Amino acid sequence: MTPHTWQKSSYCSEGDSCIHTASTAEAIHLTESGDPAHSILGATPQAFAALIHVLKENPAHV
Repeated sequence: MTPHTWQKSSYCSEGDSCIHTASTAEAIHLTESGDPAHSILGATPQAFAALIHVLKENPAHV
């Protein structure tokens, strides 16, 4: 697997509770700074867009 180029969330303050993202044409990858190399969630761009849509429509559930 090719190493990902991770980008830290702009909403992240300093510390270990940050979300990092990386993307390819096939997938969006998410990890958190406490365990960046082991716990990686991957989703197709369409599935990730659907997740973001639901979170924006229902912010009380976040």
